[in-house]
Amino acid sequence: MAALVLVVAGLAAPAGARAADPGRWTLSATTSLPLVYYQGVTVDAAHNLFFDGIFVGLYRTTPAFAETGRNDDVIPPDVQLREGYNHIGDIAWDAREGGRVLLPLECYYPGQANNGNTCLNGAIGVADPATLQWRYYVKLDPAEIPKAMWNEVSPDGALLWTSSGDDLLAYRTADVSRADAAPAHPSIRAVRRLRGAVPPSGITGATFVGDRMFVAGQGGGPFRVWSIDLATGQRSLEIEREIVGESEGLVTASLKGGTLHWLIQPFTTEPRPPTYGPGHATLLSFRRTARPSVRLLRRSRATVLRRRGFAAAVRCPRGCTARLRVLEGRRVLARSTKRARPSGRRAARSRIRLTARGRRVLRTHHGRLRLTLRATLREPSGRVTRRTVRARLS
Repeated sequence: MAALVLVVAGLAAPAGARAADPGRWTLSATTSLPLVYYQGVTVDAAHNLFFDGIFVGLYRTTPAFAETGRNDDVIPPDVQLREGYNHIGDIAWDAREGGRVLLPLECYYPGQANNGNTCLNGAIGVADPATLQWRYYVKLDPAEIPKAMWNEVSPDGALLWTSSGDDLLAYRTADVSRADAAPAHPSIRAVRRLRGAVPPSGITGATFVGDRMFVAGQGGGPFRVWSIDLATGQRSLEIEREIVGESEGLVTASLKGGTLHWLIQPFTTEPRPPTYGPGHATLLSFRRTARPSVRLLRRSRATVLRRRGFAAAVRCPRGCTARLRVLEGRRVLARSTKRARPSGRRAARSRIRLTARGRRVLRTHHGRLRLTLRATLREPSGRVTRRTVRARLS
């Protein structure tokens, strides 16, 4: 199969570049889990969770993390002897074949050649989600990828994504099948490549939030989660945290008050102790941060003239200062003279005083006016959000 190559130029930030957390996600819960729930996490259509680790185990739990199945060594001895695979990365669930867990496979023998990658090839193992037993495996073309460290299925189920160096690769999930199973069949090839799309922090795990792929990593600085547009390779920073430990898998599921969940392990080479304590895995749960919003309250000409201005409701969950203007076309009819300071869940009422031009327009123009409310909201972090609301004045 010929690979479709998309070149992504100029997207990678310098390795030492630092960026502040953009505040898009709020931590909702921190859950301690068994240490063997180590490398990755995924969820099926029935909301069962699957974990793997420390190297070759596969485990299933309820959404409340009650264990309902375990297989401490899912890779068959003959496969490990023939191929050398002894490590599973961040796993994925796929609806094909009545449901299956996809296992990214690699050789990892610390201290040996090629940074422990003694076999210089990777594969996708397929496990039964009910029994947690091995079904088969499909090898990936080693000319494209030297090992499989994570995998994630696209929302439409058509593609299986992973990475090789700085590039993202996608394989058809239909090619991960018994018809292509090793060792009887040759390796499969990628059908898409996004060059340079891997963030500077690398990728330890991935999940989809809507149509964007979210990836976690810790290389070159703080722990970070990025979102990637797979049509262009463009990426945005979603989460940044200073954590002592090891970044692992990501999963999207509704639990613990959040929708995005990040698996963190206590392993560290730093002199500082792990952030979430030793001896157990930790699942960080995040929910989307409520965004600042603004709403025009007064829409009656008589009321605006009598009160000498408009009123707006401004909501900034993390606090902000707000500057507001009301325009008709390009003409400024009103502006705030004091900055509103809303914070928390409740909206603050802000007055927007009429200008001399605004009083003149409202008194002389007797038809309906099309108005634009423009708000500039500056949060305590310095982040600026702009909101535009359109309305009619009766």
